[in-house]
Amino acid sequence: MKPAVFDYYSPQTVHEALLLLEQHGFEAKILAGGQSLIPTMNMRLASPKVLIDLGRIGDLESIRLTEEEIRIGGMTRQYLIEQSPEVARDCPMLAEGIKLIGHPQIRSRGTVGGSLVHADPTAELPVILCTLGGAVTLASLDGERVVPAEEFFLTYLTTAIEPNEILVAVQIPRIQAGSGHAIEEFALRKGDFAIVLAAAAVTLDEAGKIAAASLGLGGVDGAPVKLDQVTDALLGLEPDSRLIQECCEQIRDIVEPEADIHASAEYRRDLSVTLSRRALETALSRARLSLSGSDNR
Repeated sequence: MKPAVFDYYSPQTVHEALLLLEQHGFEAKILAGGQSLIPTMNMRLASPKVLIDLGRIGDLESIRLTEEEIRIGGMTRQYLIEQSPEVARDCPMLAEGIKLIGHPQIRSRGTVGGSLVHADPTAELPVILCTLGGAVTLASLDGERVVPAEEFFLTYLTTAIEPNEILVAVQIPRIQAGSGHAIEEFALRKGDFAIVLAAAAVTLDEAGKIAAASLGLGGVDGAPVKLDQVTDALLGLEPDSRLIQECCEQIRDIVEPEADIHASAEYRRDLSVTLSRRALETALSRARLSLSGSDNR
């Protein structure tokens, strides 16, 4: 199929793109990687009258490090993150999770900002960003604002971005000493969106006890689910597999997934427990390796 007729603009700066957004309002759509928008346009599920392509704005494709965080431009292609030694060193969960997105052809065109704004609840990047306590920077003609990941994702395919805003950057804290990360997912086929995915981060103190921990799930709600109830029960402890399993069992009573053609609600609950346990155990093992001075990836 072919998309409906639309006007096409290719601005060279963020300011030009924002002016176009202000001019055309709800009739305009932003084109980032196009991996979701173009198919929906071809099937006439979306028919924007104006398409604003960010592909020529070079300032939006970047990976920069500060002492505290990694800042990634919204138009950074996913394959660049996959190949980045800085990301592999300072944010191993992102380096690991990016490889689970689709196939190489998808990652060569797909962008970080495009995936986050699309906000599929079974996509890897939203879950990773929430689990790691990341944030997004949104720009409009009025200036920029930073929105924490947990406030950015609202429900299915819906975020807190306003019609006159562009996602220009993503901020993710750099990995701390004594930390380990892991991501686990189950999909029907390699490269498919996950049925359920779990991401975990664990930081140990010098005594080997858990000083900080985070666990996120995708595929069980309209937005990523942060399971602080589970990880709070592990703080200050030196857990074993039995304790992690016991803590993860309560997930059955926390999540309320919906059934669809791919899986029943009960199957998603079972996957949530199993994948969360695996992610936490792997993250804990890597944190212990990091604490001992070994590579935690």
